[in-house]
Amino acid sequence: MKENKIEGVIFNKLNIIKVPGGDVYHGLKKSDLEFNGFGEAYFSSIYYKEVKAWKKHKRMTMNLIVPVGQVKFVFKNEANLFTEYIIGENNYGRITVSPNVWFGFQGVSKNKSLILNLSNIIHSPEESEKVNMIDINYNWEFK
Repeated sequence: MKENKIEGVIFNKLNIIKVPGGDVYHGLKKSDLEFNGFGEAYFSSIYYKEVKAWKKHKRMTMNLIVPVGQVKFVFKNEANLFTEYIIGENNYGRITVSPNVWFGFQGVSKNKSLILNLSNIIHSPEESEKVNMIDINYNWEFK
């Protein structure tokens, strides 16, 4: 995993509490520094090798968690530097993304992966901006 620090992107390892019959996966607490209020929680799914890119939110702070599968997230700053994180069952954690950071993601599990976004505002199409994958020069070739 290639990692450059991008301002506005924070990764935190999260606890998994082993419990007979099924484990407990932490997500986000009101006491966490990255908690910026609550707007909504929603799930996105992605299939193996598929890519969803590029988008940025103008006002939304995202808290991204992958409780099922594995997903590669890629973030880009204005200097065209990229940061990659692969999170999910094998690297359980939360990525907090501030507004105005371009991002995309790719499914890296053989089965469908599930992404949870705990956001500080309710999603609105006017609040986000999208560009085509070819508009941002990044090689999504699956490795």
